[in-house]
Amino acid sequence: MRPRCYLFVLLVLLPALCSAQSHVIQNRHTNENLRGVSAISTKVVWASGTHGTYLRTLDGGETWTTAQVPGAEALDFRDVEAFSADEAYLLAAGPGDQSRIYKTTDGGKTWALQFTNREPKGFYDCMAFWDFNNGIVVGDPVDGKFETITTDDGAHWKPLAPAMMPPALPGEGAFAASGSCITVRGDSNVWFATGGKPERVFASSDRGKNWTVVETPIIHGADSSGSFSIFFRDGEHGVISGGDYQHPEQQGTNLAFTDDGGKTWKLSSLQPQPFFSAVGYIDPTSAHGLLAVGAAHAGFAEDVTGQKWLEFLDTNLNALGVAAPQDAWAVGPKGIIMHWSLEQ
Repeated sequence: MRPRCYLFVLLVLLPALCSAQSHVIQNRHTNENLRGVSAISTKVVWASGTHGTYLRTLDGGETWTTAQVPGAEALDFRDVEAFSADEAYLLAAGPGDQSRIYKTTDGGKTWALQFTNREPKGFYDCMAFWDFNNGIVVGDPVDGKFETITTDDGAHWKPLAPAMMPPALPGEGAFAASGSCITVRGDSNVWFATGGKPERVFASSDRGKNWTVVETPIIHGADSSGSFSIFFRDGEHGVISGGDYQHPEQQGTNLAFTDDGGKTWKLSSLQPQPFFSAVGYIDPTSAHGLLAVGAAHAGFAEDVTGQKWLEFLDTNLNALGVAAPQDAWAVGPKGIIMHWSLEQ
Protein backbone atom coordinates (compact mmCIF):
# COMPACT_ATOMS: atom_id res chain seq x y z
CA MET A 1 0.00 0.00 0.00
CA ARG A 2 1.16 3.52 -0.76
CA PRO A 3 0.01 6.69 1.00
CA ARG A 4 -1.82 9.63 -0.39
CA CYS A 5 -0.19 12.57 1.33
CA TYR A 6 -1.84 15.91 1.92
CA LEU A 7 0.53 18.69 2.94
CA PHE A 8 -0.90 21.71 4.71
CA VAL A 9 1.71 24.49 4.76
CA LEU A 10 0.44 27.35 6.81
CA LEU A 11 2.84 30.10 5.72
CA VAL A 12 3.57 29.94 2.00
CA LEU A 13 2.97 27.56 -0.88
CA LEU A 14 5.67 24.92 -1.15
CA PRO A 15 6.29 22.24 -3.79
CA ALA A 16 4.53 18.96 -3.22
CA LEU A 17 6.53 16.64 -0.98
CA CYS A 18 4.71 13.46 -1.94
CA SER A 19 4.81 11.56 -5.17
CA ALA A 20 1.18 10.46 -4.94
CA GLN A 21 -1.03 13.50 -4.37
CA SER A 22 -0.84 16.73 -2.38
CA HIS A 23 -3.05 19.59 -1.32
CA VAL A 24 -1.78 22.91 -0.04
CA ILE A 25 -3.69 25.56 1.90
CA GLN A 26 -2.46 29.14 1.74
CA ASN A 27 -4.25 30.37 4.83
CA ARG A 28 -1.89 31.12 7.69
CA HIS A 29 -3.06 29.52 10.94
CA THR A 30 0.01 29.79 13.18
CA ASN A 31 3.73 30.44 13.10
CA GLU A 32 4.33 28.40 16.24
CA ASN A 33 6.49 25.31 16.52
CA LEU A 34 4.04 22.42 16.74
CA ARG A 35 5.27 19.60 19.00
CA GLY A 36 2.23 17.40 19.66
CA VAL A 37 -0.63 15.94 17.63
CA SER A 38 -3.57 13.65 18.43
CA ALA A 39 -5.74 12.31 15.61
CA ILE A 40 -9.22 11.13 16.57
CA SER A 41 -10.54 10.36 13.10
CA THR A 42 -10.18 11.44 9.50
CA LYS A 43 -12.02 14.63 10.51
CA VAL A 44 -11.06 15.49 14.11
CA VAL A 45 -7.43 16.27 14.93
CA TRP A 46 -5.80 18.31 17.72
CA ALA A 47 -2.27 19.75 17.70
CA SER A 48 -0.20 21.68 20.25
CA GLY A 49 2.96 23.74 20.43
CA THR A 50 4.86 26.71 21.73
CA HIS A 51 3.46 29.76 23.55
CA GLY A 52 0.49 27.86 24.95
CA THR A 53 -0.86 27.15 21.47
CA TYR A 54 -3.33 24.49 20.45
CA LEU A 55 -5.12 23.81 17.16
CA ARG A 56 -8.19 21.81 16.25
CA THR A 57 -9.81 20.76 12.98
CA LEU A 58 -13.25 19.23 12.61
CA ASP A 59 -13.16 18.80 8.83
CA GLY A 60 -9.99 16.85 8.14
CA GLY A 61 -7.73 19.91 7.90
CA GLU A 62 -9.71 22.10 5.54
CA THR A 63 -10.02 24.63 8.36
CA TRP A 64 -8.24 24.89 11.69
CA THR A 65 -9.07 26.78 14.86
CA THR A 66 -5.98 28.19 16.59
CA ALA A 67 -5.92 29.55 20.14
CA GLN A 68 -3.88 29.90 23.31
CA VAL A 69 -4.74 28.47 26.70
CA PRO A 70 -5.35 31.49 28.97
CA GLY A 71 -2.46 31.96 31.38
CA ALA A 72 -0.27 29.44 29.51
CA GLU A 73 1.25 31.81 26.95
CA ALA A 74 4.78 31.10 28.22
CA LEU A 75 4.39 27.31 28.15
CA ASP A 76 5.44 24.75 25.56
CA PHE A 77 2.77 22.12 24.96
CA ARG A 78 4.81 19.09 23.87
CA ASP A 79 1.94 16.60 24.01
CA VAL A 80 -1.80 16.54 23.36
CA GLU A 81 -4.04 13.53 23.93
CA ALA A 82 -7.59 13.94 22.63
CA PHE A 83 -10.68 11.74 22.78
CA SER A 84 -13.29 13.68 20.83
CA ALA A 85 -13.98 17.06 19.28
CA ASP A 86 -14.58 18.38 22.80
CA GLU A 87 -12.25 16.41 25.10
CA ALA A 88 -8.47 16.78 25.23
CA TYR A 89 -5.50 16.94 27.60
CA LEU A 90 -2.43 19.13 27.11
CA LEU A 91 0.99 18.50 28.68
CA ALA A 92 3.38 21.43 29.04
CA ALA A 93 6.99 20.27 29.31
CA GLY A 94 9.62 22.27 31.13
CA PRO A 95 11.63 22.55 34.35
CA GLY A 96 9.80 22.74 37.64
CA ASP A 97 6.39 24.38 37.54
CA GLN A 98 6.54 24.78 33.77
CA SER A 99 5.48 21.12 33.60
CA ARG A 100 1.67 21.24 33.77
CA ILE A 101 -1.43 19.35 32.64
CA TYR A 102 -4.58 21.04 31.31
CA LYS A 103 -7.90 19.51 30.28
CA THR A 104 -10.90 20.69 28.27
CA THR A 105 -14.31 19.07 27.89
CA ASP A 106 -15.89 21.80 25.76
CA GLY A 107 -13.65 21.98 22.70
CA GLY A 108 -11.22 24.50 24.23
CA LYS A 109 -13.76 27.08 25.39
CA THR A 110 -12.44 26.52 28.90
CA TRP A 111 -9.37 24.74 30.25
CA ALA A 112 -8.86 23.32 33.75
CA LEU A 113 -5.33 23.33 35.14
CA GLN A 114 -5.18 19.85 36.67
CA PHE A 115 -1.55 19.52 37.70
CA THR A 116 1.51 21.70 38.28
CA ASN A 117 4.87 20.13 39.01
CA ARG A 118 6.17 21.36 42.38
CA GLU A 119 9.52 19.56 42.14
CA PRO A 120 12.15 22.14 41.03
CA LYS A 121 14.35 19.38 39.60
CA GLY A 122 11.47 17.74 37.73
CA PHE A 123 10.75 17.86 33.99
CA TYR A 124 7.78 15.99 32.53
CA ASP A 125 8.18 14.67 28.99
CA CYS A 126 5.13 12.82 27.61
CA MET A 127 1.81 11.22 28.47
CA ALA A 128 -0.47 8.40 27.33
CA PHE A 129 -3.99 7.21 28.18
CA TRP A 130 -5.66 3.81 28.33
CA ASP A 131 -9.01 5.60 28.18
CA PHE A 132 -10.45 9.04 28.89
CA ASN A 133 -10.07 8.73 32.67
CA ASN A 134 -6.93 6.60 33.03
CA GLY A 135 -3.58 8.03 32.00
CA ILE A 136 0.10 8.18 32.88
CA VAL A 137 2.86 10.77 32.53
CA VAL A 138 6.63 10.19 32.70
CA GLY A 139 9.26 12.71 33.66
CA ASP A 140 13.04 12.85 33.87
CA PRO A 141 14.78 11.26 36.87
CA VAL A 142 14.70 12.99 40.24
CA ASP A 143 16.94 11.53 42.94
CA GLY A 144 17.85 8.64 40.65
CA LYS A 145 14.34 7.51 39.62
CA PHE A 146 12.12 8.45 36.68
CA GLU A 147 9.05 10.33 37.86
CA THR A 148 5.62 8.94 36.96
CA ILE A 149 2.18 10.29 37.79
CA THR A 150 -1.21 8.76 36.99
CA THR A 151 -4.89 9.56 37.01
CA ASP A 152 -7.77 7.11 37.40
CA ASP A 153 -10.60 9.64 37.26
CA GLY A 154 -9.44 12.07 34.59
CA ALA A 155 -9.25 14.87 37.14
CA HIS A 156 -6.68 14.17 39.84
CA TRP A 157 -3.03 13.18 39.38
CA LYS A 158 -0.89 11.35 41.93
CA PRO A 159 2.72 10.13 41.87
CA LEU A 160 3.48 6.45 41.63
CA ALA A 161 5.71 5.06 44.33
CA PRO A 162 9.31 5.05 43.05
CA ALA A 163 10.30 1.92 44.99
CA MET A 164 9.48 -0.47 42.12
CA MET A 165 11.02 1.72 39.43
CA PRO A 166 14.49 0.51 38.34
CA PRO A 167 17.13 3.18 39.04
CA ALA A 168 18.00 5.56 36.25
CA LEU A 169 21.56 5.27 35.02
CA PRO A 170 23.94 8.26 35.02
CA GLY A 171 23.17 10.56 32.11
CA GLU A 172 19.79 8.89 31.34
CA GLY A 173 16.62 10.82 30.58
CA ALA A 174 13.53 10.90 28.41
CA PHE A 175 12.88 13.20 25.44
CA ALA A 176 9.92 15.58 25.14
CA ALA A 177 10.54 16.20 21.44
CA SER A 178 7.34 14.59 20.15
CA GLY A 179 5.14 13.66 23.09
CA SER A 180 5.62 10.01 22.18
CA CYS A 181 8.31 8.71 24.54
CA ILE A 182 5.57 6.73 26.33
CA THR A 183 2.85 4.45 24.94
CA VAL A 184 0.11 2.17 26.28
CA ARG A 185 -1.86 -0.81 24.98
CA GLY A 186 -4.68 -2.95 26.32
CA ASP A 187 -5.99 -2.35 29.83
CA SER A 188 -2.72 -2.02 31.73
CA ASN A 189 0.42 -2.25 29.55
CA VAL A 190 2.75 0.74 29.35
CA TRP A 191 6.24 1.31 27.97
CA PHE A 192 8.55 4.33 27.89
CA ALA A 193 11.86 4.90 26.10
CA THR A 194 14.96 6.72 27.28
CA GLY A 195 18.22 8.09 25.95
CA GLY A 196 21.37 10.00 26.76
CA LYS A 197 24.45 8.07 27.78
CA PRO A 198 22.41 4.82 28.09
CA GLU A 199 19.36 3.87 26.01
CA ARG A 200 16.65 1.64 27.41
CA VAL A 201 12.94 0.74 27.39
CA PHE A 202 10.97 0.47 30.64
CA ALA A 203 7.86 -1.75 30.68
CA SER A 204 4.97 -2.34 33.08
CA SER A 205 1.97 -4.64 32.82
CA ASP A 206 0.10 -3.16 35.82
CA ARG A 207 -0.17 0.55 34.93
CA GLY A 208 3.18 1.48 36.39
CA LYS A 209 3.10 -0.21 39.77
CA ASN A 210 5.99 -2.52 38.80
CA TRP A 211 8.59 -2.08 36.06
CA THR A 212 11.22 -4.01 34.15
CA VAL A 213 13.88 -2.46 31.94
CA VAL A 214 15.98 -3.64 28.97
CA GLU A 215 18.70 -2.13 26.84
CA THR A 216 18.03 -1.51 23.16
CA PRO A 217 20.32 -1.02 20.13
CA ILE A 218 19.32 2.58 19.29
CA ILE A 219 22.28 4.95 19.00
CA HIS A 220 23.17 6.66 22.30
CA GLY A 221 26.07 8.13 24.25
CA ALA A 222 25.55 11.85 23.72
CA ASP A 223 23.02 13.75 25.81
CA SER A 224 21.15 14.54 22.58
CA SER A 225 20.86 10.92 21.41
CA GLY A 226 18.77 7.86 22.19
CA SER A 227 15.17 6.73 21.73
CA PHE A 228 12.70 9.56 21.23
CA SER A 229 9.53 7.66 20.35
CA ILE A 230 7.88 4.32 21.09
CA PHE A 231 4.75 2.79 19.56
CA PHE A 232 3.06 -0.58 20.10
CA ARG A 233 0.37 -1.79 17.70
CA ASP A 234 -0.58 -4.59 20.12
CA GLY A 235 0.82 -6.14 23.27
CA GLU A 236 3.71 -7.86 21.46
CA HIS A 237 4.71 -5.78 18.44
CA GLY A 238 6.34 -2.41 18.91
CA VAL A 239 8.80 0.02 17.33
CA ILE A 240 11.19 2.64 18.70
CA SER A 241 12.94 5.44 16.86
CA GLY A 242 15.52 8.06 17.68
CA GLY A 243 19.04 9.15 16.88
CA ASP A 244 20.85 12.40 17.67
CA TYR A 245 18.66 15.49 17.35
CA GLN A 246 21.71 17.74 17.10
CA HIS A 247 22.74 15.82 13.97
CA PRO A 248 19.44 14.97 12.24
CA GLU A 249 21.09 13.90 8.97
CA GLN A 250 23.45 11.50 10.70
CA GLN A 251 22.80 7.87 9.80
CA GLY A 252 22.89 5.22 12.48
CA THR A 253 21.00 2.53 14.35
CA ASN A 254 17.94 4.75 14.76
CA LEU A 255 15.04 2.32 14.27
CA ALA A 256 14.32 -0.97 16.06
CA PHE A 257 11.42 -3.32 16.71
CA THR A 258 10.20 -6.02 19.09
CA ASP A 259 7.86 -8.98 18.65
CA ASP A 260 7.89 -10.16 22.27
CA GLY A 261 6.37 -7.24 24.14
CA GLY A 262 9.62 -5.36 24.53
CA LYS A 263 11.72 -8.07 26.15
CA THR A 264 14.16 -7.97 23.21
CA TRP A 265 14.73 -5.43 20.42
CA LYS A 266 16.12 -5.92 16.91
CA LEU A 267 17.49 -3.34 14.52
CA SER A 268 15.39 -2.53 11.49
CA SER A 269 16.96 -3.15 8.09
CA LEU A 270 15.23 -0.13 6.53
CA GLN A 271 17.66 2.34 5.03
CA PRO A 272 18.47 5.15 5.35
CA GLN A 273 18.03 5.75 9.08
CA PRO A 274 18.50 9.42 9.98
CA PHE A 275 17.14 10.96 13.19
CA PHE A 276 13.45 10.12 13.74
CA SER A 277 11.65 11.91 16.59
CA ALA A 278 8.36 10.02 16.15
CA VAL A 279 7.26 6.65 14.78
CA GLY A 280 4.01 4.73 14.34
CA TYR A 281 1.79 2.68 12.04
CA ILE A 282 -0.88 4.29 9.86
CA ASP A 283 -2.92 1.11 10.34
CA PRO A 284 -2.02 -0.11 13.85
CA THR A 285 -4.27 -3.15 13.45
CA SER A 286 -1.76 -4.68 11.03
CA ALA A 287 1.92 -4.68 10.19
CA HIS A 288 1.44 -2.24 7.33
CA GLY A 289 2.04 1.45 6.96
CA LEU A 290 5.06 2.32 9.11
CA LEU A 291 5.71 6.05 9.38
CA ALA A 292 8.75 7.78 10.89
CA VAL A 293 9.29 11.54 10.99
CA GLY A 294 12.15 13.76 12.11
CA ALA A 295 13.89 17.08 11.78
CA ALA A 296 15.30 16.33 8.32
CA HIS A 297 13.34 13.44 6.81
CA ALA A 298 10.11 11.44 6.92
CA GLY A 299 9.70 7.90 5.67
CA PHE A 300 6.86 5.52 4.82
CA ALA A 301 7.36 1.74 4.56
CA GLU A 302 5.11 -1.29 4.46
CA ASP A 303 6.66 -2.55 7.70
CA VAL A 304 9.62 -1.98 10.01
CA THR A 305 11.08 -5.32 8.86
CA GLY A 306 11.32 -4.16 5.23
CA GLN A 307 14.45 -3.34 3.28
CA LYS A 308 13.62 0.09 1.87
CA TRP A 309 11.24 3.01 2.25
CA LEU A 310 8.40 3.31 -0.24
CA GLU A 311 8.41 7.08 0.33
CA PHE A 312 11.31 9.10 1.74
CA LEU A 313 10.78 12.84 2.06
CA ASP A 314 13.02 15.80 2.84
CA THR A 315 10.92 17.64 5.40
CA ASN A 316 11.10 18.83 9.00
CA LEU A 317 8.47 17.30 11.29
CA ASN A 318 8.33 16.76 15.05
CA ALA A 319 5.38 14.60 16.05
CA LEU A 320 3.04 11.97 14.66
CA GLY A 321 -0.55 11.02 15.48
CA VAL A 322 -2.40 7.98 14.12
CA ALA A 323 -6.15 7.94 13.49
CA ALA A 324 -7.08 4.30 12.98
CA PRO A 325 -7.69 3.01 10.48
CA GLN A 326 -5.40 4.21 7.71
CA ASP A 327 -4.83 7.88 8.53
CA ALA A 328 -1.99 9.73 10.25
CA TRP A 329 -1.03 13.34 10.87
CA ALA A 330 2.35 14.92 11.52
CA VAL A 331 3.28 18.42 12.70
CA GLY A 332 6.41 20.52 12.82
CA PRO A 333 8.00 23.98 12.87
CA LYS A 334 6.21 27.12 11.68
CA GLY A 335 2.83 25.46 11.79
CA ILE A 336 3.43 22.74 9.20
CA ILE A 337 0.85 19.93 9.23
CA MET A 338 0.97 16.83 7.03
CA HIS A 339 -1.76 14.23 6.50
CA TRP A 340 -1.16 10.68 5.28
CA SER A 341 -3.98 8.40 4.15
CA LEU A 342 -3.52 4.89 2.78
CA GLU A 343 -5.07 4.25 -0.60
CA GLN A 344 -7.95 1.83 -0.55
